[in-house]
Amino acid sequence: MTTLEKAKKNLQEKGFLDVKTSKNIDYIEEINKLRKEKNAIILAHYYQENAIQDIADFVGDSLALAQEAAKTSADIIVFAGVHFMAETAKILNPSKKVLLPDLKAGCSLADSCPPNEFAAFKKLYPNHLVVSYVNTSAEIKALTDIVCTSSNAEKIINSIPKEQPIIFAPDRNLGAWLIKKTGRDMLLWDGACMVHEAFSIDKILKLYAENPGAEIIAHPESQAHLLKVAKYVGSTSGLLNYVKTSKANTFIVATEVGILHKMRQVAPTKILIPAPVDDDNCNCSECFYMKMNTMKKLYLCLKHELPFVEVEEELSKKALVSIERMLELS
Repeated sequence: MTTLEKAKKNLQEKGFLDVKTSKNIDYIEEINKLRKEKNAIILAHYYQENAIQDIADFVGDSLALAQEAAKTSADIIVFAGVHFMAETAKILNPSKKVLLPDLKAGCSLADSCPPNEFAAFKKLYPNHLVVSYVNTSAEIKALTDIVCTSSNAEKIINSIPKEQPIIFAPDRNLGAWLIKKTGRDMLLWDGACMVHEAFSIDKILKLYAENPGAEIIAHPESQAHLLKVAKYVGSTSGLLNYVKTSKANTFIVATEVGILHKMRQVAPTKILIPAPVDDDNCNCSECFYMKMNTMKKLYLCLKHELPFVEVEEELSKKALVSIERMLELS
């Protein structure tokens, strides 16, 4: 059995092709060559490692990535992100091959909403319309009426008639923030993102006191006490745009630390400070799952077109309805 055959056999267990590459390999050169040969597009989230963001054809937040996946003419989509993102791209492109460098790149927020439990919860409230955050599995999207992202959630909630009761899933923090913004009394699923719940409000306020003139900016998946002290609350792309356009010079950024790379590119003169977390022994502002993808894994998955993401046809059709409703409203 060759090394490649063995790696393919162990793919489901490992999540990626565990194959050695040459010490002298130039991943940038090889990836550029392969994507041209295969008519492949590389889509990357802002939370990916710097090198992956730099080589991607398109870098964006969940909404922009879904929109890009929906319109691409590429034969192969390489999704440098987490599993639910690649799954969404596959639902939007059932005839295309969608690759994910590491199948085990999951999402703590998506994991906080098991399909069986959510289906039982939904049955208790048959008159409620379900709005689910994009950070969910295909099974949850199939149980959803309209998908949303942090970029368009407020707009989508406001598009629903006021008399219509709503279940919002799975992020309780984003849901609570939307209730405050829209005035809607939504029923919230009790889920959360481990990265956005790790920030220390005490350390952030201490840091703020040490940096007069700094602005605290935060993602709405963060806890309510942090959002209360934030100068600006917004999606990943919203935070990026705010740093670019704000007259302030220093920002304490409360979201996954990967976004700082793009912020430094669009606003090179600004001072960016990652928000500290409670655990001094943990870089908890970094999403472990997002960082599972590497340049080596990206190269190998494009070279061998493995691992790829599949979604069962019937499930895909059901999930597509809620995703298309989001794209229409966006």
